[in-house]
Amino acid sequence: MSATAPVSIAPPGAKPSRNEELKTAIPTLAGNLAATLNDPSALCFSADDEQFMKFHGIYQQDDRDLRKTGKHYIWMIRGRIPGGVLSSRQYLVYDRLATNYGNQTLRITSRQSFQFHGVVKSGLGPLMKQLNEAMMDTIAACGDVNRNVMAPPAPARNGLQAQVLADASRVSLALAPKTKAYHSIWVEGVQLDLSAPENKDFVDPLYGQTYLPRKFKTAFAIQPTNDVDILTNCLGYIAIEEAGKLIGYNLTVGGGLGRSHGNEETYPRIADVIGFITPEQLIEVSQNVLKIHRDFGDRTNRKHARLKYVLEEKGAAWFREELETRLGCKLPDAKPFKFEKQGDHFGWDTAADGTKFLGLYVEAGRIKDKDGYRLKTALVKIAEQFNPEFRLTPSQNVILANIAAADQAAVTQVLADHGIPVANQTTAIRRASMACPSMPTCGLGLAESERYLPALMTNIEGLLAEVGLSEQEIIIRMTGCPNGCARPYMAEIGFVGKGPGRYQLYLGGNEACTRLNRLYKDVVKDPEIINELRPLLTRYAQERVGAERFGDWVERAVWKETAAAN
Repeated sequence: MSATAPVSIAPPGAKPSRNEELKTAIPTLAGNLAATLNDPSALCFSADDEQFMKFHGIYQQDDRDLRKTGKHYIWMIRGRIPGGVLSSRQYLVYDRLATNYGNQTLRITSRQSFQFHGVVKSGLGPLMKQLNEAMMDTIAACGDVNRNVMAPPAPARNGLQAQVLADASRVSLALAPKTKAYHSIWVEGVQLDLSAPENKDFVDPLYGQTYLPRKFKTAFAIQPTNDVDILTNCLGYIAIEEAGKLIGYNLTVGGGLGRSHGNEETYPRIADVIGFITPEQLIEVSQNVLKIHRDFGDRTNRKHARLKYVLEEKGAAWFREELETRLGCKLPDAKPFKFEKQGDHFGWDTAADGTKFLGLYVEAGRIKDKDGYRLKTALVKIAEQFNPEFRLTPSQNVILANIAAADQAAVTQVLADHGIPVANQTTAIRRASMACPSMPTCGLGLAESERYLPALMTNIEGLLAEVGLSEQEIIIRMTGCPNGCARPYMAEIGFVGKGPGRYQLYLGGNEACTRLNRLYKDVVKDPEIINELRPLLTRYAQERVGAERFGDWVERAVWKETAAAN
């Protein structure tokens, strides 16, 4: 296939989606955002401008708890934080803005970023401007572009980790869109003249005039820990080392989890391993993988527009050939690799340079003060007094790094004073859990997630104690809709919202998060969840072999039995 002759996988003669028409009409992505922002009589942004806002890292929402009294508009704002790394100074800015303009909390995302929730329209402009004045931004945190680039969060144990993090930052910069609308709207507060030739005919040097068909996700991983769920990304890089040195990356392409209820043409997919690249090829390869999505993705049906569908329908061999044509060289085959586990480090540990770091569990990723557990206040005090580096993890927790050994006891004491333990922070099963925000802020939520999972986990812990598995770790993830933001389709037990109080139940992911689970039951009402899990966990306790994980037992004893019966 020629690199200069893109052929859409959309049905012949299909009409481009509304989003494609919007991008074509206003390629700067400016819309009328600045004009509406500066109009105090406007309660919200138009439906078209809602789509443009996403490219600027912003979602227009409303408080769904208050819908009986009408729509109370609020905005969610997501930061672009490559690898999830912030200085204390940057963290304090996020905390202050959440306090002054948000709902007094910071939400760690499953892509190592922060989200502000509950921002009202009058606070939108000041928040964005002050974030940019602190040399941080939200551009491309959402929209049909490359999203926040993920990387292993743990502090460096050797030079490999530091180089991988630096490479993630390089790729984030190289894949960022170049439109001047972001600076014009959020820094200068000026509405671009959409009729001016330089705006009307703007063409992004990488993305072109219409950007990508849908979002694009990139991540880096260091084996044997798959803490970023590398195979769920459109583009992935698995670090390969020899004698402690980074020699390059295995390239993975075509992962993604989003799907839609009742639409069998949408499905989660794990990425294909395409080949091996050197560090010197990193930017060129990244940009060309993105361009293949740009050129071949479906622009007529947004539910079918992710890169994973190009790979599924055209094949990994086709993709490799297309990429090699664009690069002008052949790619070597991938090097051997193996992932053994996922998850975060908790408690104190020592980095390669002798400094200390501390992994802290954050329930459902929500940094807040509540009921004597004052995490938000404690982290501000630690940032001000000890100046650690903050590292957000893909499992929605936080690591405090670069702490002097002499300060370890003092940091522990600050946390204790605010009701936060350092040892035995929570149970094994809670440490391995994740939930998306869903209600009341997300407009796509069909069922509760963040607000419901903690209580459900208490009941599951009781069930585990009942069957003699109190200390067993099981990866449990919940989302309020099928889009999969908390990556439920890779969990040993995944709950996917289907309606108020109703969930799909997925079973059978593995510890390394390299295997998709499968749908076990299409509808389980929340009062029935424990009774649905009881016979499964009872059998698991009785039948598991040695230290066999629950997901592996499901694969062996449930899915293979089902296949044999059929």
